[in-house]
Amino acid sequence: MASSPRINLSDKIREALEAEIVSGKLDAGSRIDEQELMDRFAVSRTPAREAILQLMSAGLVTTVPRQGAVVATLSLPEYIAMLEILMELEGLAARLAARRMPAAQRKQLQEAHGACQRAAAKDDPEAYGQANRLFHEIIYDGSLNEVLARQLRSMRLRMRHPQRALFDRPNRIRNSLAEHQTILEAIVAGDEDAADRAMTGHISSGGNVYADAIASMPVGRALAAPKKPEAQAASPAGSRRATEKT
Repeated sequence: MASSPRINLSDKIREALEAEIVSGKLDAGSRIDEQELMDRFAVSRTPAREAILQLMSAGLVTTVPRQGAVVATLSLPEYIAMLEILMELEGLAARLAARRMPAAQRKQLQEAHGACQRAAAKDDPEAYGQANRLFHEIIYDGSLNEVLARQLRSMRLRMRHPQRALFDRPNRIRNSLAEHQTILEAIVAGDEDAADRAMTGHISSGGNVYADAIASMPVGRALAAPKKPEAQAASPAGSRRATEKT
């Protein structure tokens, strides 16, 4: 049975807002107004409200007294807690991908790594960020575990703000590319343990850079879209794997 037009409209609105949240066009704390959505997308109140509810369910939007729906902001403790979980889930995805990824997806993963190499050669943080997302997305899909892939995508969306500054950090593109090479080799070889270790080390290394980006934010703007970082701080604490690679 085909989806109703109303549901399609709400999905269209949700996808548009989600893209704007991820890109930073809608920053943390930005208000999401139903009437503005109705005018912008030429829809009734119901699909606009449904789109907002879907974003709330994904953790991207929350409600604030006297303001209504706003783009959600993570606290620093929440972010570190999610980073600890992300490392474990990313490692599991790489482990399952090494065991299960079909040959066609392994080829796609190699191609995505090639895109990372080309972006790194140009020292282009934006292009590298896009290629990096594709590299990880292929691993999620290659795990052949839809629940795990969905959870990882949801967490990545919620942790989006510090990630925007990740590849502006000195040497991060070069280091990330080398880590990707190790992950790729382990997955292609079908080595589950090596894939898990390489991925958790990769996320841990990135987590240290996230901490630096967070530490460099102006007071009161933590975990909103950061400016290019200039200062460095200690890596996040509290997780065994978070401190394995520094």
